[in-house]
Amino acid sequence: MSHWLVTGAAGFIGANFVRLAAAAGGPRLVVLDALTYAGNLENIADLVADGRVEFHRGDICDEPLVTGLFARYRFDRVVHFAAESHVDRSILGAGPFVRTNVHGTAVLLDAARACWKAQTGDPLFLHVSTDEVFGSLEPGEAPFTEDSPYRPNSPYSASKAAADHLVRAWQHTHGLPAIISNCSNNYGPWQFPEKLIPLMILNAIDGRELPVYGDGMQVRDWLHVEDHCTALLAMLERGQPGRTYVVGGNCERANIDIIRRIASEVDALLGKPAGSAAKFIRHVADRPGHDRRYAMNAAVLRRELGWQPRHDLEGALPSVVRWYWENREWAARIRSGAYREYYEKQYGARA
Repeated sequence: MSHWLVTGAAGFIGANFVRLAAAAGGPRLVVLDALTYAGNLENIADLVADGRVEFHRGDICDEPLVTGLFARYRFDRVVHFAAESHVDRSILGAGPFVRTNVHGTAVLLDAARACWKAQTGDPLFLHVSTDEVFGSLEPGEAPFTEDSPYRPNSPYSASKAAADHLVRAWQHTHGLPAIISNCSNNYGPWQFPEKLIPLMILNAIDGRELPVYGDGMQVRDWLHVEDHCTALLAMLERGQPGRTYVVGGNCERANIDIIRRIASEVDALLGKPAGSAAKFIRHVADRPGHDRRYAMNAAVLRRELGWQPRHDLEGALPSVVRWYWENREWAARIRSGAYREYYEKQYGARA
């Protein structure tokens, strides 16, 4: 049986990925997640309970643990999501980002290289990265492509750029079969409530302030997480080792416009007069080094792998708002910290 190692699959994108992969059937999915602040075992608890996913709690920087998993399962696919990913947190302290995103990636690469030296077949290391490694675009400037230069502007994006370069180095020096994926901003279910879209949805539902950095005209290319995951599956199935693929939703929107649309959708969902949530929009001081615009040209992915996004933001946003409304208790546990008790309660005896 094919065995896939999926790191960081208790987080937002990773959880959506293993849900999609488990539904498709086939490989045995083995998850490694440290369950730090953004890792929530509730996100995949049903998959673990029914045996579709095997969960291991652990740190990708733990070399004996990682090499032991490779020795046990002889993975033929690694899908590497595990990362510290919140820009604001990286500004407050870069240490965890360097440790996890850089050192942790090196540990995984070395374990894969050692395992695959004597392994037949076509193993593949898929490193999931971000558009932020390319820096910021000016208005009217062409979107990023696979050939865009690296110009990271935050500690987070610098750590992810370093990880990308490590993957390239292991490809070139050691012949490790790997693909790098750089995606634009994701949205959808199971996203950690610190991120823009769930934060605004939940605050609007609760009648709380909707804080907007600066003038709110920062532009992002929004990609539904399910479309991102189908792109990753296409790379795993048909992608060419040694390549980079950029993934975007072809959906550039200013943050302030997204927030206003969310406010309107929440009003409609709750049956409130138009403008009820929008009155809580508050402009706050911009964060240091805030990139102005991201955009991705996914033409290569579309042309070579036949991928197409299924969701557009305007069409998908009502269902996303409803998901967070229907899962308010899940979000409340995260905000209170109670979700951290889930692992100890359910799996403490096996920790």
